[in-house]
Formats: sequence, structure tokens, C-alpha cells
Amino acid sequence: MSNKEGTSGKHGDGRPLVPRLRFPEFLGAGEWTTPKLEEISVPINERVGARRLTPVSISAGIGFVPQSEKFGRDISGNQYRLYTVVRDGDFVYNKGNSLKFPQGCVYDLQDWSEVAAPNVFICFRLDSGYENGFFRYCFEKNIHGLQLKKHITSGARSNGLLNISKDAFFGIKIPTPKRAEQQKISDFLTYLDDLITLEAQKLCALKTHKKGLMQQLFPAEGETVPRLRFPEFRGAGEWKSTRLDELLFGHPDYGVNAPAVPYSEDLPAYLRITDISDEGYFLCDKKASVAINVTDENYLSEGDIVLARTGASVGKSYKFRKEDGKLVFAGFLIRIKPDPKKIDSTFLFNFLSTQQYWKWVGVTSARSGQPGINGNEYASLPIPVPPHETELSEQQKIANCLTSLDDLIAAQAQKVEALKTHKKGLMQQLFPKLEEV
Repeated sequence: MSNKEGTSGKHGDGRPLVPRLRFPEFLGAGEWTTPKLEEISVPINERVGARRLTPVSISAGIGFVPQSEKFGRDISGNQYRLYTVVRDGDFVYNKGNSLKFPQGCVYDLQDWSEVAAPNVFICFRLDSGYENGFFRYCFEKNIHGLQLKKHITSGARSNGLLNISKDAFFGIKIPTPKRAEQQKISDFLTYLDDLITLEAQKLCALKTHKKGLMQQLFPAEGETVPRLRFPEFRGAGEWKSTRLDELLFGHPDYGVNAPAVPYSEDLPAYLRITDISDEGYFLCDKKASVAINVTDENYLSEGDIVLARTGASVGKSYKFRKEDGKLVFAGFLIRIKPDPKKIDSTFLFNFLSTQQYWKWVGVTSARSGQPGINGNEYASLPIPVPPHETELSEQQKIANCLTSLDDLIAAQAQKVEALKTHKKGLMQQLFPKLEEV
């Protein structure tokens, strides 16, 4: 075997280096090799000079992004002439750290033709016989980061880049099979990515459909009848505007002010602004507790809705669900308790996602400092409700329709997450574990 292909790899116990999951046609294809990146690629150092190319940056989890899009402007300045010419198929390593890639990220350029990459990035091109797709997934799996950890002797420099040299980067080893197996793995994972993208697009379409439907099921600003109405209510008359506090049990109240502590079943679970998703769900994977004495009144109950009262999340809402368990809500949240004889809680919760509501939030929360809405201001929020004759029945019809859509959206979101988890699990088995080499 030539040095170009790298040496044969071995597990720590001397077993041949092969993945735990292999396609049938490669079961007898022998062990993988472990070439260094410098043995199977060439550095790219061609400068842009006077050419006019799009200056790009790299964002972890996204890939190539025009500087004008990422930073709001082209930041290349006088350094532009020294930027590196990168063409489709070339790889670029950005040694800036991120949560997803603490030791930097690597992406290959696709469907851009040519771009200008900052000269602090490390650019390279694979030799013939090596499939871009296979190495793309190697870098997605962070095979480089696992080896570069030992080369980081201090934090990021003033420019945000890690102190990783070119020699260290090109010295990483990548477990590699023959080209046919590289192609098979690449094609399979690309198919999975395409499937995930398709299902994510379906999820996006469902969310867009619900958003559009809500704008028609509630009267538009300045109107008294929704543009879309269920047949049995089309002659029921005009809707009316009612102050929120007229539809509640009591006045909006504030949560408890106390620091969060690590979650414990012996302590009350704590609901904070950061525990609420953009769709109004409880993010239970980040669950925390609160170490104070609480009463039953501090816990959320069926039908309760909480609203963020300050900061960038002001206006965000959450409707309590029994499956979320017993929750104490934090002081930066305001609770409202809808009176079921006057308003359906789910109907109200859906209204709190409309453009009409968010326009009110923008105006009401305006402050000289941090935006905010207090309990008295939330109490004055105008709520459009159907006429008295059909008040609850029409609300419930709308609520049931939107709940059905929410169920579809939740099921589709679970499908997307299941596919992502499936792909992650497969990647653990389709590539040998580096720590075993």
C-alpha cells in the first residue's frame, strides 16, 4: 500500500479498522486506512488579486454565507486582494470556535462557482480518487476536532480564531475506505439529508398554513368579522372587542422571584422565559427547579396562560399542559386565568400568536430602556370575541381546528427529529470510532 493511501489502521486491541455497520458488498473489502490529510490533499493559496468575487464567511451548521449577509456589509476591506480563490469542490477550514464545532468547522463549496475566502481560513482540495461527499460527512462528524483538541494551547486570539497551525490541521488522520465504499456512504447519507430536508419543508409548510389560517379566522385590524368563518356561524353577526381582564378570573398575577437550581424531583419544577419555545411549548430538556417554599397558588393549573413581561422575549406566551407536570412560574412571567364561561383558553392562546397581537406588543412594550409589559397593560389588551349568541361555540370551533393543525405540526416535528437522530446513529456506525484507532 502506497504512502499516498496511508497506513492500514488498527483498533486499540489490534483488530482491523472497519466500521461497525458496513454495506453488504463491502463486508469482505478489507480494513480502512488512516491517511493524513496532507497525504491526500493539496493546499490552495491562489490570491484573489484584482478579480471581483463574492467575499464569504463560514457559519457553523450552515456553511458558506456572503459577508454582506452575515455581517450586514462586506468586511473584506483592504485585505480583499489577499483573500483566497475557492472553487466548487474545494474545502475551507474556519478555525473559529462555536458550540457545534469547538475546534472549528470545515465545509466544501457547492454551487457557488468561485468565491473569495478570508486568507486566515485554511483552504484545500482533495486529490483524485477521494470523494468530497465522504469527507464532507467526516468533517460534519467532527473527526478533525477530536484530533485538534490537543493542539489548542490557549483560548481564541483577538480575532476569534484558535491558535491551530496549518501543520497541525493537515496532520489529522481520516479513516478512509476504498473509493467505491466512500461513494456508497456519501450517496446514502446524502439521500438521508435530502429526506430530512423534504420533511423539514413539509413542517415549514404546515406552520405557514396555520399562520395564514389564523389571520383569516380572527378579524383583521379595523374589521369586525373574520374573513374565513365556519358555515354555521356565517350569519351570526359581528365580533366585539373586549378587554382581557373582563375575560379572566381576577387580575393578571406575577410569578415567584428566586434563582433556578439544578432539577430535582424533591423540588418544584421552574418555568422561566428561556423554558418556553417560540411555538409556546415547555422545553423540558432544560428543566430546572426552584428551592423555595411554594403554595398551591404558585403552581400553574389547567387553562392557565403565562406571558413574558420583559426583555427580547416580551409577549411570548405559554399555555399550561398537564403533560408538562407541576410547574411554578418565574417572576419575569405574568399569569392569566381565563374564565371558561367567557373565553376558551385555547382560543385565547392562539390569538396570542396573531399579527394583531404582536403589533400591540410592539407598541405597548416600547420603553426608554428594556422593552416590557406589566400586568395592568396586559389587562387592557383588546381581545376580539364572537357575538354573545355564539361566543363559546364559535371560539371552541376555531380552537379545535387550530389544535388539529398543532397536532399535525407536532407529529411532523417529531418525524424530522427522529430522522435526524436516525442519521446521527447511523453515522456513529458507518465510520470507525477515531478513539479506537
